[in-house]
Amino acid sequence: MKVLLASAEAFPFAKVGGLADVLGSLPQALRRNGVDARVIIPGYGFIDHLDYGIEPLLSFDFHHRMGVNEVKLFHCLYEGIRFYLLQSPPYFGLEGEVYSHWDWDMERFIYLNQALMAALAHLEARGGWRPDVLHVNDWHTSLLPFLIREHGGEGWRALATVISIHNIAYQGKDAGGFLWQAGIHGRHHPDLSEFGLTDNLLAIGIAYSDMVSTVSPRYAVEIQYAYAGYELAPLIEKRAADLRGILNGLDVDKWDPASDQTLVAKFDTANAAELRPINKRHLQSFARLPLRSDVPLVGIVSRLAAQKGFDLALPALRNILARRDAQVVVLGAGEARLEQAFWQLDQDFADKARALLQFDAALAQQIYAGCDIFLMPSHFEPCGIGQMMAMRYGALPLARETGGLADTVVNYDNGDADAGTGFLFHWQEPGAVEGTLDWAFDVFARRPDAWRRMQRRGMRTDFSWSQSAAKYIALYERACAKAGARRMNTD
Repeated sequence: MKVLLASAEAFPFAKVGGLADVLGSLPQALRRNGVDARVIIPGYGFIDHLDYGIEPLLSFDFHHRMGVNEVKLFHCLYEGIRFYLLQSPPYFGLEGEVYSHWDWDMERFIYLNQALMAALAHLEARGGWRPDVLHVNDWHTSLLPFLIREHGGEGWRALATVISIHNIAYQGKDAGGFLWQAGIHGRHHPDLSEFGLTDNLLAIGIAYSDMVSTVSPRYAVEIQYAYAGYELAPLIEKRAADLRGILNGLDVDKWDPASDQTLVAKFDTANAAELRPINKRHLQSFARLPLRSDVPLVGIVSRLAAQKGFDLALPALRNILARRDAQVVVLGAGEARLEQAFWQLDQDFADKARALLQFDAALAQQIYAGCDIFLMPSHFEPCGIGQMMAMRYGALPLARETGGLADTVVNYDNGDADAGTGFLFHWQEPGAVEGTLDWAFDVFARRPDAWRRMQRRGMRTDFSWSQSAAKYIALYERACAKAGARRMNTD
């Protein structure tokens, strides 16, 4: 089976969020299962071609409603995966970051879909390679299933399409004017018309794809309801029979505390009790906090955004630091109001809290390996990677029971830890966060054996891509069957 994954991001070339991590890891897992998986992304101007051995593959003039642009397709092998990078200035090839302002992003990503469609034809004609499945991701590439079905002609009927929703909050709304400008008409799918979604890019992809997936089983259920799926919930519900929730995985070879070079003390389940505390002391020292093994250390590594639930966590942390012996280390950047609030927490509790308002990959690993409790109070979380990283590195997640957090964290049984890998709360209230922190602190202080059992269980949990890759292959096979039936019905 040949699969082409199309995305705005892919690690290591262009990364803003978790989308890039999936596109960097899933293709390798698919390839280990016999799938010829390849990836195509924009060839952003900031990508260093020398660093990755990126070479020219082909070029062509692309005629579209706004004029004629040269399209250059580059390629390289990275860790055994073929990556294609598409450049076509001024849309792609000159920029210094992945995303820009809304109106320009709408125009250039709509253009990307059209240019990718043309590039597929040239790749087959001149490179001899054509995918059986086109797997698009989020709104940035979600026009491709529509273009293939409605504008591709007879030669494209056999191409199966799959769309993955990584975060339904980002949809590419109000695209009607940009689509008209690009000459993209005919979005008359009855479901789009019924729900008033003909100008919503993500909705177009959902309606026209053979199969739909999202990044955790729980999130696949949640987005069928308005509180999580927003205005797309009725459309998602209509596609429920074709919807699959497949949990994101971790690159367990890369993220391994037994071999992680960023740690001052590497460890595994056999020696974590002796060696992991060295990482805690190092983290406390780096954060200029008292070196105390008896105090629970809460870690946060996150984009500081409203979705992440810090409006719930900040009041809870303030209250608990005022009345309990505890420490907090925060690593992240984002919304100015949240950065200010965490900075103020740092100032008001200088001997207990430290806010490091930046992104630092190595420091993130040290927090996973050094904190006792990893806090993720998200209002919604399609999958989440932080809780899986925390468990792999011996920290116990404290998280809201939603999306992928509910699928990956098993709540402590409040006993001898015959079950449990962390602590869960449900209500979206600061009191729920505070009460769960109190619970976790008490277990840390009074039930060390139960704590260590949960640590070991979390570290042993299989978060590799192997199981998820098999589910994606089944998804692709189902999409191919649907595409085959569609072709037969139109012949």
